[in-house]
Amino acid sequence: MAEPTFLLTVFIIAVALAFDYVNGFHDAANSIATVVSTRVLTPLQGVAWAAFWNFIAAFTFGTAVAKTVGSGLLDVNMIDSYAILAGLIGAITWDLITWYSGLPTSSSHALIGGYAGAAIAEAGFGVIIPSGWTWTLVFILIAPLLGLAVAMAMMVLILNLFRRASPARVDHLFRRGQLISAAAYSLGHGTNDAQKTMGIIAGVLFTVPAYRHLVSDPTGKLAIPFWIVLLAHAAIGLGTLSGGWRIVRTMGSRITKLQPMGGFAAETAGALTLFGAAHFGIPVSTTHTITGAIVGVGSVRRVRSVRWNLAGRIVWAWVLTIPASGGLAMLAWAAIHFIRQVIG
Repeated sequence: MAEPTFLLTVFIIAVALAFDYVNGFHDAANSIATVVSTRVLTPLQGVAWAAFWNFIAAFTFGTAVAKTVGSGLLDVNMIDSYAILAGLIGAITWDLITWYSGLPTSSSHALIGGYAGAAIAEAGFGVIIPSGWTWTLVFILIAPLLGLAVAMAMMVLILNLFRRASPARVDHLFRRGQLISAAAYSLGHGTNDAQKTMGIIAGVLFTVPAYRHLVSDPTGKLAIPFWIVLLAHAAIGLGTLSGGWRIVRTMGSRITKLQPMGGFAAETAGALTLFGAAHFGIPVSTTHTITGAIVGVGSVRRVRSVRWNLAGRIVWAWVLTIPASGGLAMLAWAAIHFIRQVIG
């Protein structure tokens, strides 16, 4: 394989940061939908609050997820930078399609689906590291269910603790509590999602022998330097600051109507799930997690308050995300391969 030029390597890293920006833009709804729909913050205040905590996440929770994405899912010795570029194109394309449709799909799964699709197109199925995918695939189901279960438990606990309190007092208390829970969720979102882009950027440099020393530890294994951490968190924070208003409407009001108490429960449940996943290095979907939590809150209030037909559409989009982004990445790889042959 021909080694990519310096400019091409920089371009691929720029595309990775563009994906991180789109990730923040696409997933802004995850961080702010509950706090905006309950009118605790205005949309502008909400995205600014979320973007701030997305960036602060750079200084928390380490880089375990980044290492999983960078070298735990695929054998990076079998692919080159062009495959990573194709994977990013596939992920960005799927994110933009689902953003336009107003569907809260997983940018994380779009990324790993695109990454895997392009790698398979280049090196075959032998490039896949099966053990690295086990928890990632299992958590497609576990993350929303865990978010749902924790949110339901929190709602039941809150309703029992405050059953004798006046509605005005409860509303006043949880409007302030939502500032904390929204910050915690944005911290979890930033630490989990930005790390996936860190893993991709490190993977790009690791596949080029001339730059491998920049992202290697003393034993020669992939490592994530802090300058990559800062770049990734800055990009996702700026993306969140731009907002993704189509998905905010779906998440904040169309699945179920939320009150400050419910928003607090959903955000706290989502944050706890994401903190746990980041600690164990599992690249879970922040979108799946918060959607499950919102459904859990709505179910405690009244099962019929959840718009299950919309929830069903969202689940189908989740199921399609990895294969769809993988297919788009394969097409991108084929196009890049064709252009390289024509150019010679």
